[in-house]
Amino acid sequence: MPQERRYFGWKVAWAAFAIAACGAGAGLYGPSVFLPVLHTTRGWSVSVISAAITTHFLLSAGIIIYLPELHRRYPLEAVTRAGALSCALGIICWSLAQAPWQLFAAALLTGAGWATTSSAAINAMVARWFDRDRPKALSLALNGASVGGILFPPIWVALITYAGFATSGILVAVAVVAIIWPLAYHFLRPLPADFGLLRDGGAGRLDSPALRPSRPRRALLRDPRFVSMAAAFALGMFAQIGLVAHLIARLTPELGARGSATALSLITLCAIVGRTLLGWCLGNHNRRVVAASNLFIHSIGVLLLALGS
Repeated sequence: MPQERRYFGWKVAWAAFAIAACGAGAGLYGPSVFLPVLHTTRGWSVSVISAAITTHFLLSAGIIIYLPELHRRYPLEAVTRAGALSCALGIICWSLAQAPWQLFAAALLTGAGWATTSSAAINAMVARWFDRDRPKALSLALNGASVGGILFPPIWVALITYAGFATSGILVAVAVVAIIWPLAYHFLRPLPADFGLLRDGGAGRLDSPALRPSRPRRALLRDPRFVSMAAAFALGMFAQIGLVAHLIARLTPELGARGSATALSLITLCAIVGRTLLGWCLGNHNRRVVAASNLFIHSIGVLLLALGS
């Protein structure tokens, strides 16, 4: 086995892969399954359920802003495990809700849980171990979210079909905690220094950008480069989250529950291919140009979905 593959950081990246799969399967793709099920079984309007889903994502975004402070104040594994438990409790609340207001209480729990297993959290897990090889390690870890998107929607639909929404919610909640808790305990506690190493297994440099002190949040908000980047990706995520949340409900009349879940899985399969190629080929290319090209392709896809049959 190559020396770099024996580096503990790669085990951390694989653990982050599994955590991302569970986190995205429950916190990102779960609401897209909840919406049509709640609309059909409870008779609640799509707008009310969508408002609860929006609350879920808005809360997670607010927590993500302060995620670095949480990780500095509390151990990374403790934050991750607390988030997994919050997400699990929220899933159960979504599946047992008997009144629309209960969806918003559930959204607070799942939103908090999703924030601690989202892309920002996965980046924090990987960044402690990688500098030079961070694009490769991060693409590996974030592919877990796409794998979660491939596996979880069909699993959700099958469980709800055969066991009901309440039972399936409990089963998925237990599985999320059972997977994330031991992974966080065994792989998110150690640091490179515990092995006498720097980032990249000894290849890290003390003067590398990844090791410089972080900039204050206010300074970032005054930086046009940061603001333009954040605004662009906010629009991109606005489109992506909207697509993920409503795709199953939109396609179910034409494709059925299983067909629409398969379509959502196909989207995430494409994401795996794109993210892997990006991580391995980005190199020293202009990242703003690459990002702009990616978002342009994204916009074409949204237009095709909006205008096509």
